[in-house]
Amino acid sequence: MLSTEHSALSTCLWALSTCLWALGVSFPEPHDEFPGDSLDGYRGGWIEIIAGGMFSGKSEELIRRLRRSVIARQRVQVFKPVIDARFSTEDIVSRDDRRLKAMAVGTSQELLSRVEIGMQVVGIDEVQFFDPGVVDVCMQLADAGIRVVAAGLDQDYMRRPFGPMPALLAVAEEVSKMHAVCVRCRGAAHYSQRVAGGNAQVEVGDSAYEARCRSCFENYKAAPAEEQPDVQLTIPA
Repeated sequence: MLSTEHSALSTCLWALSTCLWALGVSFPEPHDEFPGDSLDGYRGGWIEIIAGGMFSGKSEELIRRLRRSVIARQRVQVFKPVIDARFSTEDIVSRDDRRLKAMAVGTSQELLSRVEIGMQVVGIDEVQFFDPGVVDVCMQLADAGIRVVAAGLDQDYMRRPFGPMPALLAVAEEVSKMHAVCVRCRGAAHYSQRVAGGNAQVEVGDSAYEARCRSCFENYKAAPAEEQPDVQLTIPA
C-alpha cells in the first residue's frame, strides 16, 4: 500500500515539475539567497552598517563582529580616519577599552589602495568622517566579494545626516541602529547632544557631548565669538 502511494506521489511531482519547466518557471539555487535574517552563510560580498549616536556602543559592536571573523581564521583588515586620534592612532578603541589594530588613512582612495590582496573582511570605524567617495569604495569591495563592516554616526549634533552615512545606509544589505542611554531621563538615546565647543560640524572629544533622547534633546548654541577661546580643546574623560 505504501509503495503504491509513494509511486503515485512521485508521478504527480514529476508531472508538476514538467509543467513548471514548460512554463519557464525556475527556482534559484540555495546558495544564491541570503540565509534568513543572517548574512553569516552568504558566500558573496556585502555591506553592514552599524549606526547610531555617541556612546551607543558602535565601536564595541564593530570590534565584536571583526573578532568573530578573526576567530574564524578569515583575513581581516581594519581602517579608521586619521582625524580620530582620541584614544589611539593605531587601534580602534571602544569606551570599555576593547581594542583592535587598525590603519589610519586620510581619504577613501587611500583606504582602497591599502586593502591587501586576498582580504575577506574589511572593517571601517568612524566612517562618517570619510569623504563621499567611501560609498563607492565600499561598493567596489563588496562587489569584489569582500564583507564590509562599517560603523559611524548617522547624525551630527544638530540631528542632520552626517557625511556619507545616508548613502551608505541606502546601499547596505544590513543596518544595525544602536542606542545609548539618555543622561537625563535614562531612556533610549539616539542623539549626540553637544554641550560645549563651537558650531563646527566636527568637534572631536567626548567631553563636548552627551547622549540624549528625543524628549531631552536641545538645540545647541555656541557662545558668542568674542567669548570663545582661540583654541577649543576637548579632552576625553
